[in-house]
Amino acid sequence: MRPLPAIIFMSRWLQVPLYLGLIVAQVVYCVLFAKEVWHLLSHSMSLGETDIMLAVLGLIDVVMVSNLLIMVVVGGYETFVSRLGIEGHPDEPEWLDHVNAGVLKVKLAMALISISSIHLLKTFINPEQSSTHTIMWQVIIHATFLVSALVMAVIDRLTTHTHPEHYHDLAARHPGPPAPAAPMQSTPD
Repeated sequence: MRPLPAIIFMSRWLQVPLYLGLIVAQVVYCVLFAKEVWHLLSHSMSLGETDIMLAVLGLIDVVMVSNLLIMVVVGGYETFVSRLGIEGHPDEPEWLDHVNAGVLKVKLAMALISISSIHLLKTFINPEQSSTHTIMWQVIIHATFLVSALVMAVIDRLTTHTHPEHYHDLAARHPGPPAPAAPMQSTPD
C-alpha cells in the first residue's frame, strides 16, 4: 500500500480513544443506575405510585441511554475501525452480524426515539411539573426524531436495494430463502 493511503487507512484507529471514552461514560451510567435503584429502594415506603412510576421510568431511561452507548461503541468499532473477531461466540449480539453505517444510523435513531418517548411519558404522567411551552417542544422534538428515523430508514432501504453490491457480505451472512424451482415444461409427445 502506498504511504498516503496507508496513513489514511490507519487513521481509523484514532477513533479508539473515543470509544474508550464512551465506555467510561457507560461506567458513569452504571453508577447513576445503582444510585437511582438505591434511592427507589430506600424511599419505596414513602413514595406515591406516581413517584415510583417516575423513578422506574428514570431507570428505564438510564438503561436505554446505556443501550445506545453499547450500540455506538460495539457497532461503531466494528463498522469503522476493525472487526471484533467474535463470530460464533455465544454472546455475540444478534444485530452485529448485519450492521453497517446505514443500519447503525437507523438503530441509533430508534434508540433516540425510545429515549425521547420515555421523557415524554414522564412529562405526561406529571404534567404539572412542566409548562405548556415545554410540553409542546418535547412533542415537536419527539415528532422530529420520528420523521428523521423514518427518512433514514427509507433512504437506507432504497440504497440497499439500489446498490446491493455494497451489501454482498450481508447476503453471505444471511442468505435469503432458496430460489423457487423452475416450473416444469411439458414436452410434446
